[in-house]
Amino acid sequence: MNAVGYLRLSTKDQSKSLEYQEKIVREYCSRNKLNILKIFRDNGQSSFSFERPNYIALENFIKKFKGKCQYIVVLDHDRFSRNLPEALLKIAELEKKHKINVISTNESIDIDPNDSEVFMKRAFEYLIANRELLTIKNRTRQGIRNAKENGRYLGRAPFGYNNSKNSLGDSTITINDTESIIVKKIFRDYELGKLPSDIHREVRLIGFTNNGHSAIKNILENCVYAGLIKVPAKKDIPERYVKGIHNEIISEKDFWHIQKLLKNKRIQHSRPCDDFPLRGVVKCKCGKNLTAGWTKGRKEYYLYYKCAEHNSLNIPGTQIHNHLENLLKKITLGIKQLHQLKNMVYINFEENKTLQKNAKKIKLNAIRTLKNKMVKLEDKFISDQINFSVYKEWEKKINFERKAIERTLFEDSFDVDKTELRITKLFKARLNLFRIYSKSTTIQKHVLIRILFRDTLMWEDGKFSASYFHQTGSSKKVGEQFYA
Repeated sequence: MNAVGYLRLSTKDQSKSLEYQEKIVREYCSRNKLNILKIFRDNGQSSFSFERPNYIALENFIKKFKGKCQYIVVLDHDRFSRNLPEALLKIAELEKKHKINVISTNESIDIDPNDSEVFMKRAFEYLIANRELLTIKNRTRQGIRNAKENGRYLGRAPFGYNNSKNSLGDSTITINDTESIIVKKIFRDYELGKLPSDIHREVRLIGFTNNGHSAIKNILENCVYAGLIKVPAKKDIPERYVKGIHNEIISEKDFWHIQKLLKNKRIQHSRPCDDFPLRGVVKCKCGKNLTAGWTKGRKEYYLYYKCAEHNSLNIPGTQIHNHLENLLKKITLGIKQLHQLKNMVYINFEENKTLQKNAKKIKLNAIRTLKNKMVKLEDKFISDQINFSVYKEWEKKINFERKAIERTLFEDSFDVDKTELRITKLFKARLNLFRIYSKSTTIQKHVLIRILFRDTLMWEDGKFSASYFHQTGSSKKVGEQFYA
């Protein structure tokens, strides 16, 4: 009679070593004249599932040498499994498919697994083992919760920190000086209004190693960087945050400010394009903004507006453009309406000026901060506090950050005087909406349409409609036959 031995050691229970288990299994097989074909060992594997590498290898061995093995011998049944239903199903499967009995070293070799008393005894053993497993898991969960409530971070250190031990020998995390600068940059750039994708692209160049579309969002939402530990809700106890024993990279005030920005997601408008002047300002009947693109025909490319929700909707660009132009030709503004529209454009213009001024101020402060850092770095190098290689490494990082901010200053700026002059010329003696629209840039067309229709302009069944039209403060339905 042949057998295979199976040994399993849990990370939670080290009382029965693999050496001890093997010794008892070999003695049992020798005593019962069983020839051991092979012994399989799983070290530190969970008892709740059979997805263990060497147990899987055991089953593959049995399949390969089908009919040559009659027993699987384990020290105790809790080495085989601590999951009651899974264990009984697996034993039944091995008996039915491979004619193999699973026996423990405290059972007789001629035990009948189909005997009701044997079944009850084994079921009770697995029930006790299952209960012990749940007790271990509950104890572990409570230990983790207690550690969090005491401000300890458990697990692999997040980017910006290193795993280490404190003076008492407890696991903790300490700040990684190089990575923490990148973390600060991520928080600062997001606060300045940069998109997460743009931030990710920049920080990847200076040593950020986290990948994935949510890499930046995961950093921004991680309270560990503010020196906090999140304690999850439990029964009637709500979720809460406690002060961690590790040092913070950003202030708690800045962290909660970023969470507010994340919660109030910034509206991402479609980028203006001269080829698609109505993209992002005209809606489908489902309420989603129409997008646009070029489609290749037999001889040339054709412009179509589409809806992401309705794949079958393809509106020729010439059709929707002509409809809007014809509609605007029918709307002539009175002097009062023209002044109101002009004032609305100026209000929008002034808001943009204020936003640019504030953004410029924030970015200039960031540049000054980086210049001060550079001065301090040079002082440390001159006084031999750091060597040349460290100096060059930090110089490169600081200069990269500064140039990136300076580049956005240039890209975001616009000529205020020229823009104001264009607005004045645009409205001077042009009372017909189509004449205003035709002389406008794509951005100005978007502003004009939003002022007139307040984001309610919709394309449905070959015509425009809107639930709002700016006409001396009143609202009415706007359709193909609308006249101002």
